[in-house]
Amino acid sequence: MNPSKRAFDLWTAAMITPFVVPMVIVIALMILIKDGRPIFYGGERMTTPTRGFRLWKFRTMTVDAGDRGVSGGDKARRITPVGAWLRRRRFDELPQLWNLWVGDVSVVGPRPPLREYVERFPEVYNEVLKSRPGLTGLASIYYSKHEQHLLARAKTPQETDAIYAGNCVPRKARIDLMYQRNWTFCFDLNVVRKTLFPSAR
Repeated sequence: MNPSKRAFDLWTAAMITPFVVPMVIVIALMILIKDGRPIFYGGERMTTPTRGFRLWKFRTMTVDAGDRGVSGGDKARRITPVGAWLRRRRFDELPQLWNLWVGDVSVVGPRPPLREYVERFPEVYNEVLKSRPGLTGLASIYYSKHEQHLLARAKTPQETDAIYAGNCVPRKARIDLMYQRNWTFCFDLNVVRKTLFPSAR
C-alpha cells in the first residue's frame, strides 16, 4: 500500500476518533435498549481477491441466520426503525473506524465487495482490488443512490442478485477503475470533500 495513503488513513482515524467514539457509545446504547443484542453486525468483505476481513456496522435489521448477499427490497421488512434512522444518515457505518485503524480499508477506495461476487467475477475484482477498499469512493458518490433505487425494486433474493450482478457490479467497477487510473492525494481529498458535502458535487 502507498505509504502516504496509509499515513493519511491513520491521520484521519486519529482526528475523527474523539468525535466518533462518543457517537458509537450512544448509538450502541440506543440499539441495546430498543432492539436488544447483537448491537454490531460483522459481514465478510474482501480486501484482496483472496483475503477477506470482517467489516463492522451497527445492526440495522432483525437477525436472520440464513442472511446472505446484498441488501435489496426483499430485506426491507427486516429493517428496524432505529436501523432505518441510522441508514438514512449512514451512522450504521461508524464502527468501520475500527477497520480503518487496523488497515482493512483506506479512507478512499472501492467499497469492499462480498466474497461471492469476487469469486463469480474474478476478471473484474482482480483489477478493482488492486486498490485497497475504502470507507468512501468515487462509486459511492456517483452511483450509490442509483444502486439503492435499483435494488429497492427487488422482491426476492434472486431478483436482488440479478440486479446487483447484472447492473451494479460492472457499473461500479468502471467507476472504481477510473479512480484507480487517476489516483492522486488531491483526488482522495476531493472525494472526501464530496462525501461530506454532497451539495459540492
